[in-house]
Amino acid sequence: MKQISNAEFGGERPLFASHDLRLENVTVRAGESAIKECSNIEAVNCRFEGNYPFWHVHGFSIRNCYFAVGGRSALWYSDHLEMSDTVIDAPKMFREMHDIKLENVTINDADEIFWRCSNIRISNLRLHDGTYPFMFSDNIYVDGLESDSKYVFQYVKNVEIHNARITTKDAFWEVENVTIYDSELNGEYLGWHSRNLRLVNCHISGEQPLCYAHDLVLENCTFDPSCDRAFEYSTLKADIRGAITNIKNPMSGSIVADSIGSVTIDENIKAPADCRISVRREG
Repeated sequence: MKQISNAEFGGERPLFASHDLRLENVTVRAGESAIKECSNIEAVNCRFEGNYPFWHVHGFSIRNCYFAVGGRSALWYSDHLEMSDTVIDAPKMFREMHDIKLENVTINDADEIFWRCSNIRISNLRLHDGTYPFMFSDNIYVDGLESDSKYVFQYVKNVEIHNARITTKDAFWEVENVTIYDSELNGEYLGWHSRNLRLVNCHISGEQPLCYAHDLVLENCTFDPSCDRAFEYSTLKADIRGAITNIKNPMSGSIVADSIGSVTIDENIKAPADCRISVRREG
């Protein structure tokens, strides 16, 4: 493998069509498409300042690197990426990619990241700011996520999440086959229009959660007092620990909680309108 160390590049396509290349302590200055149409690339302790540095790259690793604001849209149309211990200040990362592995990565402008990506495995990711991370992506496994980005995980399929703290609104809309374990979900309008969304040992806060959901499952979950008008027009099986403030017009299934503040069933409830709602009996 060829190695380039302690160097700087800029301008248009300085390393175009490179293969079997290791970059160490390299800085990519202003310009475009520095590492395009490449394969088997390693980047260690590098800095990327120009636009679109990694497009159409097949098989690459990025370790201890930094993407400056100018390095926007840096990773598109590529596959088999391993990234670790990296900080990203640029928006619109990860587009139309597959086979991605991230560990200990911080993204400070998570605007439109991970769009139409597949086969993503994540360990310890921090997302800050931006909108619509993970839109239209599938086959995602996450262990360790902290995010305050808006509208996360919309239109995703086949997702498993552990140990997350997500503060947002309109999260997990139109999702299919998503399971979330041991996590904190803070924000309004969680999980609307979802299919096969399962929450296990989760804490939920925010107004009107989990409405229009199909085949929703909650196991050993808790709710903040802010959660009112929950489960409207949803089909579900919910085991709630502690209290829930208000339940409104669930369609079918069952809900059991330690205590329920109020239940609203009005003339707008949809058929079959046979959801069983009960308070758990001690002993």
